[in-house]
Amino acid sequence: MTTAFFSHDDCLKHTMGAEHPESPQRLAAIVSYLADTELEQTLDWIKPEEITRDQLLAVHPERYLHQLDLMQPTRGRVFTDPDTAMMPDTLRAARLAAGANVQAVDMVMSGQITNAFICARPPGHHAERTKSMGFCFYNNVALAAARALNFHHLERIAVIDFDVHQGNGTVDAFQGDDRVLMCSSFQHPFYPHSHVHRQAENIVNTPITAGTSAKDYRKIVEAQWLHKLQDFKPQLVLVSAGFDAHRLDPLAELNLEAEDYRWLTDMLTSVAHDSANDRLISTLEGGYHLKALAESVTAHLEGLSAIR
Repeated sequence: MTTAFFSHDDCLKHTMGAEHPESPQRLAAIVSYLADTELEQTLDWIKPEEITRDQLLAVHPERYLHQLDLMQPTRGRVFTDPDTAMMPDTLRAARLAAGANVQAVDMVMSGQITNAFICARPPGHHAERTKSMGFCFYNNVALAAARALNFHHLERIAVIDFDVHQGNGTVDAFQGDDRVLMCSSFQHPFYPHSHVHRQAENIVNTPITAGTSAKDYRKIVEAQWLHKLQDFKPQLVLVSAGFDAHRLDPLAELNLEAEDYRWLTDMLTSVAHDSANDRLISTLEGGYHLKALAESVTAHLEGLSAIR
């Protein structure tokens, strides 16, 4: 039983400016915090490879990929939206983050590892098929799902998104696809203000009011997700792991603590154990208070490593 930790130093080179919350310090804080725990020695540390063009095409059309290639500057920064900037090292980092997700799917499906956490950036769940937004360029978790569906021929995949912002890009990729059950909790009303009221049966949106207590969050999520996931019987569980619903996060107004992320992890590993041979892959999305992020990721990893 092995939990893999995917990370690459080149993901630190992408920077959108000194004051931007989606900073390289996010990854550095996680790795530094883990170095002081016993958990570090139990993880299988893996340096990912870049995703290939053909693998990107499973979600994003060539015209979009070509547009990003043309936009990437040789110096300075270019903004793709008011919050999202590209610089010379951006697409290299994005290809590594996406590649880690695809590589994790292959390794989990081959039995080399039990589950995985991808500690990479930029994040992905806001990237739609033909649109970069919300700090995201390629949709990492959607690319992982596409790999599992198209290459490994799985028939049922669960995508869980507990970031404080709704994973509009993943909804855009899979709404109406009955091979994918997506469960997404998010503060509402809140960015990105889209895809909340889509009625596709395979999308379970769980809007959470600002100020909701962690206790009530747990009750809402368990009631809306657990039985649907158990009935769906996923063969693989994919997680968009955003930790910005933490009470200290500067970009949101929910009240989770590190222990609540451990609770979420335990619920999801239980689902993976029951129907997916423990196969679960989690990829970092949001989380912008560095100490809270590091503590929450560690709690998440403790849950993954303690899988039955």
